[in-house]
Amino acid sequence: MTQSADAAPETGSPLPQFPMRRTCPFSEPREYAELRADAPVSRAALKVNGKPTWLVTRHEHVRQVLGDGRVSSNLKLPGYPHQFHIPEEMLAQVRLMLLNMDPPEHTAQRRMLIPEFTARRVKELRPRIQEIVDERVDAMLAAGGPVDLVTAVALPVPSLVICELLGVPYEDHAQFEEWSAAMMNHDLSPAEYGAAVQALDMYLDKLVTLKESEPGDDLISRFLEKNRTEQVADHVDVVTMARLMLVGGHETTANMIALGVLALLRHPDQMAELRADPALLPNAIEELLRVFSISDSGTARVALEDIEVGDVTIRAGEGILALNNAADHDASVFPDPDTLDIHRKEARSHLAFGYGIHQCIGANLARVELETVYGTLLRRIPGLRLAVEPDALRFKDDAMVYGVYALPVTW
Repeated sequence: MTQSADAAPETGSPLPQFPMRRTCPFSEPREYAELRADAPVSRAALKVNGKPTWLVTRHEHVRQVLGDGRVSSNLKLPGYPHQFHIPEEMLAQVRLMLLNMDPPEHTAQRRMLIPEFTARRVKELRPRIQEIVDERVDAMLAAGGPVDLVTAVALPVPSLVICELLGVPYEDHAQFEEWSAAMMNHDLSPAEYGAAVQALDMYLDKLVTLKESEPGDDLISRFLEKNRTEQVADHVDVVTMARLMLVGGHETTANMIALGVLALLRHPDQMAELRADPALLPNAIEELLRVFSISDSGTARVALEDIEVGDVTIRAGEGILALNNAADHDASVFPDPDTLDIHRKEARSHLAFGYGIHQCIGANLARVELETVYGTLLRRIPGLRLAVEPDALRFKDDAMVYGVYALPVTW
């Protein structure tokens, strides 16, 4: 079957709209399962502007698209499936982040950053991450329950870690977290989004300028030092890279910390198993990452030439959303996919960190942060429980990164 994203649907019915909302925090949107069964490579209309794009929902096809050098991550290309409105004049001024670069620019910048996120480097950071987690849990216990786990632990831990890694003063965290949250909101107006990006970039511009003359023991300073020889980035590129690291380094992990704790609280038998045998924790984390797959936003692509995905031809210039959340609930890879199973053998096959050349560079760091937080909470607060009814929780259905706004707990 050959289709074009600009052709009218054969049935004459309107295209489904994207993004689609989850009806249960532990499962994918209902429409993903329907599409995966009946039309695994199918068209949808972007809610933000009505433009058509391709949705790819099966695990094998998502891997194929994300690993294909004939698709681009460049958000400036016509056909790119933007999930929020960016006026043309604003888009023309956008400086591409690592997430939206193609080779060879992407290859050069990523090569300079990889040493900061290797398993060996992250292992060296583990003692400091444990100190940060213990400090936050100490403060939480001292305050007494009930407390909001998001503000007490989930958000400050990755914020502190990424601030120390980048060399960003943590005392400024409240401001950049506000900008970051604004940038993640699907419903933000172009003016509001632009203002948040501009404010954060102005802040980081001053920081990068300072580190150019007064380097420290941090990622930005080391990147600048390497760049004096490699010359793969200019000043604005470094600011943009710092923004991606700062926002991506805390927003996703913070949401996964809170959602993972919620999942374990809702599955007390599995939580008890983890408390009794911490060696089960690494696989449990992979399963939690699979179940939630908190963002489909980083897998937007545009075809550079005609490609065959399944029995569909996607034409050059057409947008693609390779939905890792849908892929991670594909029953052909993960039997009974909506069930949390910390013993699941296939858990590491998840695509929550993406796949291919743009696979999340901070995956090793995120795993260590999650393992440290979950392990510490299990060990130090055995009586941890929800302080509200589950139905009272509000989830981030309006955000590009899924999560829970607050998680009241007590013990």
